Amino acid sequence: MATKELRPEANTFESKFGGLTVRGRAHSLSAWFVLALRLMMGYAFLYSGWTKIAAAEPFNAAGYLTNVPAASPATGLFNWMGTTPWFVDFVNVAVPWGEFFIGLGLLVGAFVRLAAFFGAFMMLTFYLGNWSVEHGFINGDFAYMLVFLAVAAFGAGRILGLDSIIEQQKVDGTPLVERYPALRYVLG
Repeated sequence: MATKELRPEANTFESKFGGLTVRGRAHSLSAWFVLALRLMMGYAFLYSGWTKIAAAEPFNAAGYLTNVPAASPATGLFNWMGTTPWFVDFVNVAVPWGEFFIGLGLLVGAFVRLAAFFGAFMMLTFYLGNWSVEHGFINGDFAYMLVFLAVAAFGAGRILGLDSIIEQQKVDGTPLVERYPALRYVLG
């Protein structure tokens, strides 16, 4: 595999937060790994959502919501959600269809930052709902939340995805994201 000589600033990233600056330099193969993470999470969520949508029995989150471990910092919130009929009805639609559309967005690379944000939010709620710290605070739900955030941070929708095409669509001769800069928060 051959790579072209890159400018010194290519593949370099930097972030400043709270007076702290971090810098890094990505390997030229990093794009393939970011793409693999996007596709892996896309397939996992699309499949999970589809199995709930197509199941013989309708998806029902009430039992999950009312049986969150007592040690979870969100037990009271989950109990309220599970005993509030309109909220259970909402969750029964939002979880399967949310998983399905998050997965679809990641697989085709469209609205990836938006999909990854909601994927990370869902994983945070699963983390709190599946609370178990016997082996430490880091578990699969937490790790998947970080994968979603990495997919969003690296703009994985621009890597063999539709976001790179959507961003360049012209509106009155100006690329879409230049005309509407806020779209950078949902595309990429």
